[in-house]
Amino acid sequence: MTRIADAVTGPFAPVRAFFRRHRSLGIFVGVALLSIALPLLTRVPPFDGIQSTNAWVNAFTTAAIYAMLAMGLNVVIGFAGLLDLGYAAFFALGGYTYALAASPFSGIHLPFWPMLLAGGIVGAIFGVLLGAPTLRLRGDYLAIVTLGFGEIVPITLMNADKFTDGVNGIGGIDKPSIPGILQFTLINPWPMYGLVLVLFTLVMIMIYRLEDSRLGRTWDAIREDELAAESSGVNTVIAKLQAFAVGASIAGIVGVVNAAKITIVTPDQFRFAVSISALAAVVLGGMGNTIGVATGAFIIYLFQSILLKQLNTLVENFNIPVLNQIDFLEFQYVLYGIVLVLMMLKRPQGIFPARRRMREFAPLKIGKGGLK
Repeated sequence: MTRIADAVTGPFAPVRAFFRRHRSLGIFVGVALLSIALPLLTRVPPFDGIQSTNAWVNAFTTAAIYAMLAMGLNVVIGFAGLLDLGYAAFFALGGYTYALAASPFSGIHLPFWPMLLAGGIVGAIFGVLLGAPTLRLRGDYLAIVTLGFGEIVPITLMNADKFTDGVNGIGGIDKPSIPGILQFTLINPWPMYGLVLVLFTLVMIMIYRLEDSRLGRTWDAIREDELAAESSGVNTVIAKLQAFAVGASIAGIVGVVNAAKITIVTPDQFRFAVSISALAAVVLGGMGNTIGVATGAFIIYLFQSILLKQLNTLVENFNIPVLNQIDFLEFQYVLYGIVLVLMMLKRPQGIFPARRRMREFAPLKIGKGGLK
């Protein structure tokens, strides 16, 4: 057997081989370096002219939240091959779970930390409830059912006025705190930035552990050929339910964090566009590649929410004819759509594709020995 160190070449081969053997440590170090580099980057041109460092840190925090959401969806779609178009529903359930447990609306103020676990449990339960009746469905049929579930949940939350305050949502949600040590506030984005990155690291480590486990290999088999996997003795029913449960539990945890960050939840926050944005992050980032999906979600959020909104300012500063008469805020989704179309045409395997996806999209070569 070839050793990992022998298979890695280049100037940093020993370091890369070390982190391949200790992937969890590598993820921790990578996120730690990134968490330091991103705020420093906002202090240099042209980023310092777009917005303040605190505003950038707040944007990075939200981007990391959506990156975790995309990583959870990647478990369902990228690993198990189950097309889920209602993923925002689990995000909503986690958010409302914390809102009802820690807000003046209910009069209950439970601590944030155990509610993280509660949000994950609620998400997992509803993931199983969604997965159980849809086990015989595949492809487009499964997508339609999950789409319906994703539409039912926000509408139900909107109409359950007695429990959710309807369209107004629930505000005044408690911020996290470490008694006697640290209090999270809306003015200071740094504590939430640190909390989200810690959770981001833990979620990524957990997903990589699952990917390399027996369950992860089971998901791979189901994605590649469900009939062959079942014929080989794989319990596809349990494996699918586990995929739905894991993905939904991550969405539930992320929903709790998001609710604690913005201190309000409303049904409009969990519409179909959230599921589509997460799906776009999975496909563009590199389906099946956890780091690629997280990077894709991070880039998509910053591109859509920060850079596109700054086009008006850039055009005005450079006084570009014709363009300075256009309000790009009205066309940000048009520009976003154009980028998605171009990406699918030019690089359908994603920005950072998994090795299996790279082989699928690699051009066939015909040589003396036949196809390669």
